[in-house]
Amino acid sequence: MDGKVTIGGTTYDVDVNKFYTTFWALVPPIVAITLALITKEVYSSLFVGILMGAFLWAKFNLEGTINHVVNDGFVASIADSWDAGILLFLVILGIIGVLVLKSGGTKAYGEWALKHIKSRKMAQLATFFLGVLIFVDDYFNCLTVGSIMRPLTDKFNISRAKLAYLIDSTAAPICIIAPVSSWAAAVTSSMGSSVMGHNTMSVFIECIPYNFYALFTIVMIVTICLLDFDYGPMKRHEDNAKNNVDLFSTDYRPYENYVEEKINENGHILDLIIPIFVFLIPCCIIFLIYTGGCFSGESFVDAFANADAATGLAMGSMVGLLLTIVYLVLRKAASFNSLMDSLPKGFRNMVPAILILIFAWTLTSITKELGSAAFVSSILADAGELQKLLPAIFMIIACFIAFSTGTSWGTMGILLPIVASVFTDNYNLLLIGISACMAGAVFGDHCSPISDTTIMSSAGAQCSHIIHVATQVPYALLVAGVSFVFYILAGIFNGVPWLFTIIGCAAMVGVIFAMKMFMDKKTEAPAAEYKP
Repeated sequence: MDGKVTIGGTTYDVDVNKFYTTFWALVPPIVAITLALITKEVYSSLFVGILMGAFLWAKFNLEGTINHVVNDGFVASIADSWDAGILLFLVILGIIGVLVLKSGGTKAYGEWALKHIKSRKMAQLATFFLGVLIFVDDYFNCLTVGSIMRPLTDKFNISRAKLAYLIDSTAAPICIIAPVSSWAAAVTSSMGSSVMGHNTMSVFIECIPYNFYALFTIVMIVTICLLDFDYGPMKRHEDNAKNNVDLFSTDYRPYENYVEEKINENGHILDLIIPIFVFLIPCCIIFLIYTGGCFSGESFVDAFANADAATGLAMGSMVGLLLTIVYLVLRKAASFNSLMDSLPKGFRNMVPAILILIFAWTLTSITKELGSAAFVSSILADAGELQKLLPAIFMIIACFIAFSTGTSWGTMGILLPIVASVFTDNYNLLLIGISACMAGAVFGDHCSPISDTTIMSSAGAQCSHIIHVATQVPYALLVAGVSFVFYILAGIFNGVPWLFTIIGCAAMVGVIFAMKMFMDKKTEAPAAEYKP
């Protein structure tokens, strides 16, 4: 089919792509999702989706396909200043994580807790609190919390399955609501620089009240720790740990020969607090508002809303890294050569995340060029009241994809652009839809047996991976169920920031209390008389 286009006053005949703004524009992400579900491998699945999109774009011309994949796809994604800034931020986060671990700051926190914590409840809450402190990256969280808090939880006979749950529940669910984190970078990069005219960093922050799965998970952790309440397979492990001093409930010891990395024995809690809370976070905030024009007359709020997240986070983390290195050298927490050795290790820790982002960016770019956003928008233009249920539907889709593939970043990279193209005239519903997609992705990351953070949480707690998954899934499903109900309500009533969050948190506590009362009553009920 021929068409015409005018450039610089001159009209040219062009060959219009018959796949543009048709169902074929959605085939590449559908193929990627389907292959990921079948193969349980995300890199090759995303690449096949990219290849399929390039074939359609080039109308099955081999030369055009290769050129589009390499030059317009991967090279363009990496060369994009926004994407490059996000990648730099991720690399620096990985390096800072290794530096803080090597300095002994996290170990010092564990030793302090070991001396001052006097009960099982406080031991669990101290583990939770350390996970909250290490919110900048879930990999860093998983690699740190388990090794640091294991001696404390062992002292109070907390099962390894419960420790693994606490580690996993303070990894992705905490990072997804932290603006200065690798997850914030992943989310904003998946949506581009703006959505409906709003800066994606401000969109991310406005989504926090609607990120029900993450917030309800936090509420659940605190509630079950204070009530000393467990259910399902976790209860058997916890009862066995308390009553029989058996932390494993199995003879299988998958990590008994595991050797911990040697770190500074003379570290101080300040070696954890200062790099993150004095250097990294303040520097990132300062440079975020700097890019938004705060030092050129803009108000703080407007500057933060208009900030260039990629540039601000990259600049802030770079300064934070330099200050951290200087501080640790002056503190003699580690030798300068040892600190420099941490640079490549920090980079290596972030390679899997970086690869997923690059593949997801490329797939998103190629599907956009096929007119996927316009096609989806045209389909849902007359959806009417159905749109109000779409956030809950997107959550279910994201749950299924992330659980099946084990990658939340890959899930968000595919779904978030679609979500953004669906809600084009209702900003509140857009926020709820994005939050629902993130919630589903975090659920999958939280309890999928092939998720990297689930695997690392098992390793950190030195718990059997299968036992960790089996004991955690009932907890994650309960939170996901409550979250699903509130995404339906938020969609129907068009959301009110924090209103549904507060009601949902109260509902989460109420559900746990009701379960505890039911189980206590069931336990106290006299056994039925035996009649032969």
